Amino acid sequence: MAATSHTPPTAPGAQPPLGLRERKKLRTRVAIRKATYRLIAEQGYDATTIEQIAEAAEVSPSTVFRYFATKEDIVLTDEYDPIMEASLRSRPADEPPLVAVRLMMVETLTTFIATDSEELRQRTRLMVEVPAIRARMTETMSDTAKLLAQVLAARTGRSAGDLKIRIFVAAVLGALREVTLYWAEQGQTGDLVAMVNEALDTLEGGLLL
Repeated sequence: MAATSHTPPTAPGAQPPLGLRERKKLRTRVAIRKATYRLIAEQGYDATTIEQIAEAAEVSPSTVFRYFATKEDIVLTDEYDPIMEASLRSRPADEPPLVAVRLMMVETLTTFIATDSEELRQRTRLMVEVPAIRARMTETMSDTAKLLAQVLAARTGRSAGDLKIRIFVAAVLGALREVTLYWAEQGQTGDLVAMVNEALDTLEGGLLL
């Protein structure tokens, strides 16, 4: 998949098409990310430098840092948060929160697998193999948590900082994180979507073993 021609996948309720400036920014982000994955596949994570990434993506090192604060962020960042938000907002208002989140997650993950399967596999391998990426993943998930909390707050009439909202989002995203790591640790075998559904079944059942 050519980085410079990549556009965000669409989903029901997706946001309007990006303007020219935003499309250019997106192409730059994706070019940097694709160059990073290519270099890591060729020479390993530790040996890949920001300077090499910039050269491969045909941008300056300062441009790389303008889009990504760390090398770990390049690996972990994708374009799916807005799609998750749009998908969740499009769910029926009377749908139970866990049902709405489950369908949103399955829809988004199915799209990710269909359009960016190799990137997903590279990312999850690196999550397992590189401690710095795994640690940074926990930090970066806070942005997704805030986004989902805002949408769920609007759906339930609570505030985004409500303790129940925070616990709900933390539990769901924690389950997604553990499923992803488990799938990668098992050699990326098995149906990832089915594993996510199983994890959410566990949450819905009250964490009973």
